[in-house]
Amino acid sequence: MLRSLEIRDMLLIDRLALDFGPGLNVLTGETGAGKSILLDCLGFVLGWRGRAELVRAGAAQGEVTAVFDLPAGHPARGVLEEAGLAAEDELILRRVNAADGRKTAYVNDRRTTGEVLRALSDTLVELHGQQDDRGLLDPRGHRAMLDAFSGVATEGVRRAWAALGQARRALAEAEAGLAALRAEEDYLRHAVAELDRLDPQPGEEAELDTRRRRMQAGVRIREDIARAFQALGPDGAEGLLADASRWLDGAAAKAEGLLDEPLAALARAITELGEAAQGVEGALERLAHDPREMERVEERLFAIRGLARKHGVLPDDLGAFAGDLRARLAALDGGARDIAGLRAAVDRTAGDYAQAAASLSAARRKASGALDRAIAAELAPLKMERAVFRTEVTDTEAGPEGTETVAFTVATNPGAPAGPLNRIASGGELSRFLLALKVCLARGGDALTMIFDEIDRGVGGATADAVGRRLERLSEGAQILVVTHSPQVAARGRHHFRVEKRVTGGTTTSTVTALSPAARVDELARMISGETVTEAARAAAEDLLAG
Repeated sequence: MLRSLEIRDMLLIDRLALDFGPGLNVLTGETGAGKSILLDCLGFVLGWRGRAELVRAGAAQGEVTAVFDLPAGHPARGVLEEAGLAAEDELILRRVNAADGRKTAYVNDRRTTGEVLRALSDTLVELHGQQDDRGLLDPRGHRAMLDAFSGVATEGVRRAWAALGQARRALAEAEAGLAALRAEEDYLRHAVAELDRLDPQPGEEAELDTRRRRMQAGVRIREDIARAFQALGPDGAEGLLADASRWLDGAAAKAEGLLDEPLAALARAITELGEAAQGVEGALERLAHDPREMERVEERLFAIRGLARKHGVLPDDLGAFAGDLRARLAALDGGARDIAGLRAAVDRTAGDYAQAAASLSAARRKASGALDRAIAAELAPLKMERAVFRTEVTDTEAGPEGTETVAFTVATNPGAPAGPLNRIASGGELSRFLLALKVCLARGGDALTMIFDEIDRGVGGATADAVGRRLERLSEGAQILVVTHSPQVAARGRHHFRVEKRVTGGTTTSTVTALSPAARVDELARMISGETVTEAARAAAEDLLAG
């Protein structure tokens, strides 16, 4: 509910503070007094696009503040949460317009954007008038209005549509993936066969490289080791030492002990030489290899490295790469089965959607007749009993909201062609159609503040009284603001405000005054009789208030 509106230096308003209440709030005043200015200022603080020049002449800036009550569960709380703003029981919207055109918006004293204000306004205020293109006249909202009128549940259709979309996307992705696999099937089968034949193991490339380097090194040093072994053997040092030992041993008997120590040292040398020769011989044996083994090692090493280069992976990753290729082959081989299952899922979810959509369509078509009858019942007291209202439900492309579109059409006279509300009805007729629609569509406890801008234009007498009674009924459990020239409508208000234009010191300003019961009588009498208020007009005004 809109609790208060404060305006400073906007258009013809200098300073103005208004407190609104629940139920029907009426604003009256002479033509040109500034009633539309209030709506312009309210639209400004709600972020609506309106007049470009709003700041009062001579002022540095204009400012509008609107305070709303925000009960628990109000849709505005979701908008605030999405915008990162705290939601409280009181919502304060403030917007400043500088003289140079710059605009600054605040929500609960936190700076925000015009987009956030507009999103909030959709949950706070609903404007109805003869240019009601944002409300009941917009055909894009007629389907939702019919659903709200009938109370039909649409969540099942939305869920079924979402499930169908998910199934279709899964099928499309699977088909695209299978097509891609089929395009590389030859490569996959050749690559997997090649990798399976080689069967590379993690760490194998490093092991083969070590063995190859050892064998290459053995080829280079074995010749020197073999020559050294030959030099140590019987044809070399071993033979020479044996000859020396034999010769000295033969002379030792006559040397009287002079050769004992040399012979002992020579014996030790022969022993050490034997150990050295044995070690060299062992080294030769260990370095011995089959040339064909080295060839086999090199071939496998080069094969592993070549395959790694070919596929752009590390040699140790060839095994995992082969596993990936095998998985893709398995997906290719099992793709047809998967596709069949996904197609079955699409068919199943399509059937579920068709069933839910058909049920919703039947409910809408039934509700359309009920709405037409309800509107007809409302039009008769509004002196439009000859008009025909039709809710047209037509088939359209399937979507999350079902398989039909809804449009409200009217024929204002018997035999006349039906058409959209805003093209067929005149200004006064359109106002009454909109009121009848809103009365039928309202469910009470509406979270929106409804504003009717001169919706009674072009009607009077009993018709105006019928308009007022319907606005009064519509305001039960809700808040309505009505800008009106009709005393019959104004008399139904719970709260009455008079808009006046004053000229003081050559400056024109608009003021708004909350009327007391006595002042209401005077205002209604003025609306009845014009500039000169008569006692008869006062009596008529009192009758209206009493009625």
